[in-house]
Amino acid sequence: MALYVLCLGMLMIVLDATIVNVALPSIQEDLGFSQSDLAWVVNSYLIAFGGLLLLAGRLGDLVGQRRIFLIGLAVFTVASLLCALAQGQGLLIGARFVQGVGGALTSAVILGMIVTMFPEPREQAKAIGVYTFVAVAGGSIGLLAGGVLTQAINWHWIFFVNLPVGLATAVFAIKLVPHREGSG
Repeated sequence: MALYVLCLGMLMIVLDATIVNVALPSIQEDLGFSQSDLAWVVNSYLIAFGGLLLLAGRLGDLVGQRRIFLIGLAVFTVASLLCALAQGQGLLIGARFVQGVGGALTSAVILGMIVTMFPEPREQAKAIGVYTFVAVAGGSIGLLAGGVLTQAINWHWIFFVNLPVGLATAVFAIKLVPHREGSG
């Protein structure tokens, strides 16, 4: 069950990266972005995510992977709420940056936790296979969900969907994912 919780966290991160791409035209129209400024909605997330991924993994090694996973989930979920409530360009871009920070913290430690939870090579291979499937499927689901939510409601809902998923993932992670102290 802990594997599924970790995969749900990864699904949320991957899904969010692609769901935004579909909603970009609606975001541009609603908030008055120029074409060049609109790129920052995606780039601010990617800069924070890519720039902090290695540091987040090391933090997990030092202070505990589950702790970093939960902090990342909290940061990502709160930033998603800020994105959903954004009525201006600056807030959306800033909140997307913070989302990238949370995404890096969350995703950087997942594989490390999977490897320690499944030390037997056969079980570890299966677990990593499930993780990989979820990560790849999340990209496709994000494209479909982005279109549906943007057309049916509006672009704000591509961020609101992260709230229940983030909260549920955190609750189940606290209960099901084993806590291991970091190396300090």
